[in-house]
Amino acid sequence: MASIPKLVILLLCTCLHTLVAHEGYDLRTYKVLHAGSLKSAAVNCSQPKVTPSSGGVTVPLHHRHGPCSPSPVPSTKAPTLEEMLRRDQLRAAYIRRKYSGVKGGAGDVEQSDVTVPTTLGTSLDTLEYLITVGIGSPAMTQTMLIDTGSDVSWVQCKPCSQCHTQADSLFDPSSSSTYSPFSCSSAACAQLSQSHEGNGCSGSQCQYMVKYGDGSSGTGTYSSDKLALGSSSVSNFQFGCSQSESGNLLEDQTDGLMGLGGGAQSLATQTAGTFDKAFSYCLPPTPDSSGFLTLGAATSGFSKTQMLRSSQVPSYYGVLLEAIRVGGRQLNIPASVFSGRSIMDSGTIITRLPATAYSALSSAFKAGMKQYPPAQPMGIFDTCFDFSGQSTINIPSVALVFSGEVVVDLATDGIILDSCLAFAANSDDSSLGIIGNVQQRTIEVLYDVGGGAVGFKAGAC
Repeated sequence: MASIPKLVILLLCTCLHTLVAHEGYDLRTYKVLHAGSLKSAAVNCSQPKVTPSSGGVTVPLHHRHGPCSPSPVPSTKAPTLEEMLRRDQLRAAYIRRKYSGVKGGAGDVEQSDVTVPTTLGTSLDTLEYLITVGIGSPAMTQTMLIDTGSDVSWVQCKPCSQCHTQADSLFDPSSSSTYSPFSCSSAACAQLSQSHEGNGCSGSQCQYMVKYGDGSSGTGTYSSDKLALGSSSVSNFQFGCSQSESGNLLEDQTDGLMGLGGGAQSLATQTAGTFDKAFSYCLPPTPDSSGFLTLGAATSGFSKTQMLRSSQVPSYYGVLLEAIRVGGRQLNIPASVFSGRSIMDSGTIITRLPATAYSALSSAFKAGMKQYPPAQPMGIFDTCFDFSGQSTINIPSVALVFSGEVVVDLATDGIILDSCLAFAANSDDSSLGIIGNVQQRTIEVLYDVGGGAVGFKAGAC
């Protein structure tokens, strides 16, 4: 049995528990989590502690329901964790449906016998992170959700027959000297119609429509205008000028959505010529702190794995998860379990794993947590613990291993959420994994589209 460092003993004296090094686990592979951090933390809305890997432009990124949010939402509007997990399950199921027929393999793979839904996602409710930009000349401040699973960006515009309330003023096209609606005969309108069924023309102007899986929708004029990002600007940025909404979209309180997907309409694709087809972000550890989004991110200094793309589902960025380590030990999971890709998704909250992989992870994690009583499952979480009376909690490390022997050691915030293991199993027999935003916290995630790689850099925010 491994010896127990004196510092660990001192930390646990007030907890009435003694940490026992279970067979096969090295105490050095445990992480210390302070119990108070499970519920709240000191507010720190300052810029990230580490300078982003930037050769382009960086803008602050905040949690939509946190005190650092540039678009404050009343606390009564913030969903409970149970509500968030329920909505998250719908988004994960939607992504799996989109990939239901995608063949495995590297690079640009084809798809067979698949009908790609025209909806863009389940709803905006699972999107959690905001940036502030300027649109128009002069620039009008707009606070927008980011989503790596969406391509079409949009904001609410005047005149609006049916829009939700928002903190900023509605974008007014008539006040911008650089605003221009696309005509029905424009190449941009033809491209939009080809890639997003249901978009097209009304009179002489190009019309866009976004549909979400919960039945909500938004529609308006497909347009272009100047986009201000920090100290940089993008001319002729294409976006939807939303003038009518329905369903749950009317309950949202943000100004719009910024699409960072891999399709033709996304911000990442539109600015590829300016920012070298690379962007990165760092999601903060808690809603009480800040992260960043960088366009034109420097691509050096990252641990990189191959980016997998599908020509039939171009919005999503895929990677190949090959193994999982718990407490420094690699789990005995057959390679065939990870035969499918995993999607890096900023809009999915909790990482989804094939059922066999999740079962192995849950069992190994429980074995390393025997000093804490089990607690009742909560929603999609079935590996929960009772930390009552604890001031510090010792949890086994968890690392995700991607192709190319890229090992991503998760922060404590990416392992435990509200006293539960922050992973879930697919609700069906799908081999598709989804790397959610909880597991991405504090890590600068690089999307090097030009280089065909996804990169990771720990401790960036």
